[in-house]
Order: sequence, then structure tokens, then C-alpha cells
Amino acid sequence: MIGVPVVAADTDEQAHFLSTTQQLKFLSLIRGNRLPLQPPVESMDGVWNEWERSAVQQRLGAAIVGGPDTVKRELESLVAQTQADEVMIVSDFYDFSDRLRSYEIVASLKQDAGVSTRTANA
Repeated sequence: MIGVPVVAADTDEQAHFLSTTQQLKFLSLIRGNRLPLQPPVESMDGVWNEWERSAVQQRLGAAIVGGPDTVKRELESLVAQTQADEVMIVSDFYDFSDRLRSYEIVASLKQDAGVSTRTANA
């Protein structure tokens, strides 16, 4: 089993926008300033310095961010590399409806491939 942060949306652009919430979360931790999840921002430029950017990207290095095709390709690659028999998705979204949509996208990818999907509550 592996765990991986996933931000899935209808397009790569939307997913990258939504993923800034995750970046802001780790930035606040690096700064020692734990904050509630923040709304996504158009650009992280000017929000972080070069060292902070590098530290956040290192923490989120395995994150999968994108539209359905990108997420499918990257999840398949990750499973092939790790030979994992189970993938646990971790997601930080400011808006619950965006989180739900992300899970719907991931679930539809696996169902289309004939793979069983279930949530922790199922």
C-alpha cells in the first residue's frame, strides 16, 4: 500500500490552481505558522521565497496534480514503479465540493479500468 497526495480536476489548469491550497498548507508548516486550509491563489509567485518553494516542492514531490488523463497516467506510472496493490489518496482542498469532484474523477478512472474502488467508510 502507498499513500499519495492527489489533486484531480476537470483540467490540468484547474487542478494546478486548486493545488495551491496544498502548497500554502505546507508553506505555513515550514514557517511554523499552522493555519487552517487557505483558498487557492492564482499564483504562488510573491507568496514564497526560493528556499520555501524548494522545500514545499520537495514535500509534495510525489503529488499527482492534473486532469483525468494526467492523473490516470501518473497513477498508473506510480503503481508500476512501486508494485503497490493498494493506493491511498490524500487530498487537501479548501472547498469540499472540489475535494468531492477530485475523488469522483479518481474513482471513475479506476472503475473504467475495472478496478474496485471504495472509501475508508465503505
